[in-house]
Amino acid sequence: MKPEDVTIPEEALSESFLAATGPGGQNVNKVATAVQLRVDIERLGLDPAVERRLAALAGSRLTNDGELLITARRYRTQDANRADARLRLAELIVKAHIVPKTRRPTRPSRAAKARRVDAKKQRSQVKQGRGKVDY
Repeated sequence: MKPEDVTIPEEALSESFLAATGPGGQNVNKVATAVQLRVDIERLGLDPAVERRLAALAGSRLTNDGELLITARRYRTQDANRADARLRLAELIVKAHIVPKTRRPTRPSRAAKARRVDAKKQRSQVKQGRGKVDY
């Protein structure tokens, strides 16, 4: 799955524009080019497991109301920042669709245990040889 394949319902999104920092000269002070995209995760219509992974990936960007907050201020124009915010949302959704592999604990083999015990015995012998010397 690619970010281009993700369809995001418009009713799940709300945008607000704010003054951005960074490059842009006097334009930065006059025009609100940064975009703050609020996404209601529940309205995206995702599978519950995917929704949980998306919430985990969002981390501190997730509000108490269950909204994902993405702020895009990388570019100098509003349209570019809007596209950037939506692309970042799509990338997050794609990452959330990836099911992590479950870890299966392994046990050391009998031979590995024997090697470990032999190494411990050998080390013990080395340390035993470090005692005081009697003449």
